[in-house]
Amino acid sequence: MKNVDDLIASAAELAERGLSKGEIADELNVSRETASWLVERSGSSGYDDREPTATSGAEGSGPHDIHVDWSAVGRDSARLTQIGRAMADLLSKEGEAVDLTIGIEKAGAPLATVVAKDLDTDLGSYAPAKHQWEEGDIEELGGSFSRNFAQIRDRECYVVDDIVTSGTTMGETIEAIREEGGEPVACVVIVDKQGIDTIEGVPVYSLIDVVRVGEE
Repeated sequence: MKNVDDLIASAAELAERGLSKGEIADELNVSRETASWLVERSGSSGYDDREPTATSGAEGSGPHDIHVDWSAVGRDSARLTQIGRAMADLLSKEGEAVDLTIGIEKAGAPLATVVAKDLDTDLGSYAPAKHQWEEGDIEELGGSFSRNFAQIRDRECYVVDDIVTSGTTMGETIEAIREEGGEPVACVVIVDKQGIDTIEGVPVYSLIDVVRVGEE
């Protein structure tokens, strides 16, 4: 995707397929506010055709966000493996006590699989609340750990995702792990849009940091 029009078209297609706005945000690697704005601009029949909200920027110009397209990596297993190994290398400094890697669905799961293999840990999977999100207070929703993968069981663990946009999803995952009695030791992503060093007291490592220069 090269421009905003492409993003709007993609958002419309995803909305027509029945994805929630939170899932669309996940698929397009943008914030929930940006996903909402894109869907509204598309006029998709899957949603009300409303004007952009106050968070969408002045005069309908759209929210301030950065779209990251890493599909050239995601569609090739060899490239994905190399990226996952680089992420594992960032985490390796944390020591050998960690025996569980949690991937945040959807994109974090395949990356976490590579990280878990490289660091010789068990593999867990977490579906965040944003996958259910449409409008309103996301705090009323809850995420869940998949029972098809390893469970927390009071273990230390790593957290893996593709992009940090605001840190909300990563923070939610950290909190969910702690509620299960686990201890998040470190998080790792491909791209950090915010330049976040820690979330909820947990260090965040990234292969790429995005830094805005100048005024919007």
